[in-house]
Amino acid sequence: MELTLLGTGAPAGLPRPDCPCATCARALGPDARAATAVLVDGALLLDLTPGAVFAAARAGRSLAGVRQVLLTHPHDGPAVEVPAGLPQPGRVPDGRELALLTGHRVRALAMDAPGTGYAVTGPEGLRLLYLPPGAAPAGLEAPAEPYDLVLADVLGRPDALARLRAVGALGPTTDVVAVHLDHDVPQGAELRRRLAAAGARPVPDGTTLIVGGYEDVPDVPRRTLVLGGARSGKSVEAERRLAAFPDVRYVATGGSRSGDTEWAERVAAHRERRPGSWHTCETCDLVPLLAEDGPPLLIDCLSLWLTDAMDAVGAWDDAEWAGGGERALRARVAELAAAVRHTRRTVVAVSNEVGSGIVPATLSGRRYRDELGRLNAAFAAECEQVLLVVAGQALALRE
Repeated sequence: MELTLLGTGAPAGLPRPDCPCATCARALGPDARAATAVLVDGALLLDLTPGAVFAAARAGRSLAGVRQVLLTHPHDGPAVEVPAGLPQPGRVPDGRELALLTGHRVRALAMDAPGTGYAVTGPEGLRLLYLPPGAAPAGLEAPAEPYDLVLADVLGRPDALARLRAVGALGPTTDVVAVHLDHDVPQGAELRRRLAAAGARPVPDGTTLIVGGYEDVPDVPRRTLVLGGARSGKSVEAERRLAAFPDVRYVATGGSRSGDTEWAERVAAHRERRPGSWHTCETCDLVPLLAEDGPPLLIDCLSLWLTDAMDAVGAWDDAEWAGGGERALRARVAELAAAVRHTRRTVVAVSNEVGSGIVPATLSGRRYRDELGRLNAAFAAECEQVLLVVAGQALALRE
């Protein structure tokens, strides 16, 4: 089964008309994207968009052989004119299957937002899933057979991939291509980095894909450390990296602070951002969690883990620190680093980067700064990927 992506952008395209944002200003040449439309084996067109005929011609394809045009989502604005020779666009009712004379079978899937998803099975049995913008499948049942190729709104609805992964419909060899791309993420390296974290990739308009053919599916890093200063966006970056995975266990090391209203507001803000399918665990006992098999872990954050560990060894008392507290803390950090090295789970951890700021005025402050630097270095040494977040921008230190 052969697919040609006549467009890969959001319904309004990229750049959006009359939008002054930085992403739209830089979305030129190969980074410009027409509204998403997919030509399947020259016979089936998924979504009819303005300029589809010219887009096909630019890709070296023709729409003359199209026998069925299916729509996936409501189109705002004036109706799109149907080019001469194309059949009238239609929509398959949810749960129904359409058999084409070409040997393709198209099954309509219910979505949790307006629109229809289509599962297309080619004459040779290969399977494609195409999802509309801003929507995720509803009512999926496990176990499901993995699709060979998935086209989805990965950035707008990463939880769609999480739902597919939860039932087995998205496997380790499934090629996930991001479509309906909008101006929320800059094109180029940042777009590729964000998608790779979800196991997906972008392609330019006009790309032809062979379903079931070998593709270099992005290898999701198994262990990632996200560093950053206060309010840098490091926690948002860490949460974003696991948004496309189901049953994530969020490990909160800060605990609760009775009577601290500001801390309670911070905790509430974090909880509201997290998907409903994630499970929260409040603990600083990280080693047993890392030793277990299970779903991905998001640890937020190592800075508070260190505070707890330093409390436990009496690090704030000079006599206790010199009398064995320092050695005890080193042992705890080494034990944690070893657990990260041997874990079989996907792990994303957050930590503060405080070594670049003002030198603390107190001995205890300098001691904490130094130990956090050592902890971050030990943890980073065991990770495939290390990111530094500055002003909401993630810089790859190791990838």
